[in-house]
Amino acid sequence: QVDLVESGGGLVQAGGSLKLSCSVSRDPFSDWAMGWFRQAPGKEREFVATITWSRGKTYYADSVKGRFTISRDNTKNTVYLQMNDLKPEDTAVYYCAAAYSAVTRGILTTTQYDYWGQGTQVTVSS
Repeated sequence: QVDLVESGGGLVQAGGSLKLSCSVSRDPFSDWAMGWFRQAPGKEREFVATITWSRGKTYYADSVKGRFTISRDNTKNTVYLQMNDLKPEDTAVYYCAAAYSAVTRGILTTTQYDYWGQGTQVTVSS
């Protein structure tokens, strides 16, 4: 069993910043990828960013490139998503997820991850 717990969501004005955190209940395996996803009302869940646990290689959705940064702290089993220059269209529930062998399975930027957190609400007002 793997538990993922997100924190850091909230209400922010457009142009502001938030930092999300995701704590993992066990030491991630070296072939894991840890990702952030979001789901806005009435829309499907979409990929935001991901990072490979061993090498720290990052991938981003085009909509957040240059504004969001994903990072990890191996000592704390925690993944972060720093969100800057937030826009109203970034409003969504943000989920943390983990996938094993994500590179091999070709699922890095898809929603086919294996373990999911409960989500944290991010609301950006205009």
